[in-house]
Amino acid sequence: MTQEQAEDERLIEGRNAVIEALRGGRAIDRLFIQDGCQDGPVQTIRREAAKRELVVDYVRRERLDQISQTGHHQGVIAYAAAYEYATVEDILEQARKKGEDPFLFLLDNIEDPHNLGAIIRTANLAGAHGVIIPKRRAAGLTATVARTSAGALNYTPVARVTNLGNTIEELKKEGIWFVCADMGAEPMYRQNLTGPIGLVIGNEGEGVSRLVKEKCDFTASIPMQGNIDSLNASVAAGVLAYEIVRQRNFKNI
Repeated sequence: MTQEQAEDERLIEGRNAVIEALRGGRAIDRLFIQDGCQDGPVQTIRREAAKRELVVDYVRRERLDQISQTGHHQGVIAYAAAYEYATVEDILEQARKKGEDPFLFLLDNIEDPHNLGAIIRTANLAGAHGVIIPKRRAAGLTATVARTSAGALNYTPVARVTNLGNTIEELKKEGIWFVCADMGAEPMYRQNLTGPIGLVIGNEGEGVSRLVKEKCDFTASIPMQGNIDSLNASVAAGVLAYEIVRQRNFKNI
């Protein structure tokens, strides 16, 4: 199956089809509704989406026509997730079962599915208990993400939340500390990255957003000596993650 075919299989078009997918509990990444549609079936879709705290994108009909594969979208199109999402509690339970301090990845606006897949792969190999992503302005669990993760999605739970900052505040109550990747911070080698920890990574263009950064307990940078000033988000996640691994497991090195 090609990438295009895999992505097309995620497309759910038409009001009844979308309603059944929502009521059936199918994981939905994105939901598009034609701007101005207010009839009964559309209101039902909006109610079902609200129950599940799904983000709804209201778009012009031309946008739906571009996405549609059937030409019969009836003003509604949804993208199903390639994998089921976990909950934040599922991720914490992973740590409890292993008797380990929680180690989480939190990704702020990672929009490239290849980066997301690569980070999930790194999270698995680094022994992280799960990955948390926001619902808005972020890649979801597409076929591309699944393929790029090289199977890690089968073992590493990914939770999707409405507000990353609020999630950080809630997780602090569980005793978890949060370190934010930031180019202007103290080098990671001078930071204490042991104990229950959440690693927050932003996208290449903007980094971690100000509101999320303000929720973090401290920031850490990766020393760089070349001629450019930033790393790819998935590479930065890997470098920081393995400093956490070193400090957690090889304290005398």
